[in-house]
Amino acid sequence: MKRFLLLAPLALTACATAQPASDGVTRVKLGQTAYVDGPKVTPLKLLKDSRCPMEARCVWAGQVRISARIDLGRRSELREITLNKPEQVADGTLELVEVMPPSSLQHPLTLRDYRFGFRFAGGI
Repeated sequence: MKRFLLLAPLALTACATAQPASDGVTRVKLGQTAYVDGPKVTPLKLLKDSRCPMEARCVWAGQVRISARIDLGRRSELREITLNKPEQVADGTLELVEVMPPSSLQHPLTLRDYRFGFRFAGGI
C-alpha cells in the first residue's frame, strides 16, 4: 500500500498539461499534451524528420512532420502538422515552431529524445 501511495503522484505528473513558457512556446514530448492558449495539442507520432544534421552542409534544411490530436473543447481532430507551417485551427493558427534536439550524425535520436514546441496565434 505504501508503494502505491509513493508512486501515485508520479503517475499524475505524467498526465499534466504543459503550459506556455515565457517565450510563448509550449514544449512537450510525444504523447504529452500542450496547452497553447486555447487548443490542446498532443503529438502522437513522428512521421518524418529529414532535417539536415548539425555537422553537415545541406542544400535543403529538411522538414519534420508529426501526427497530432488537437482538442478544441468538446471535439478533437487528428492533423498532420509540419514544422514552421501554420495550420488554421478554430479562430487562429497553430504552428509547430520548434523540434529539439537538432539532428546529428554523431548522436542518432530516439523517439524519447524529441521535444516539440507549439505556438497558437489568434483567438478572441
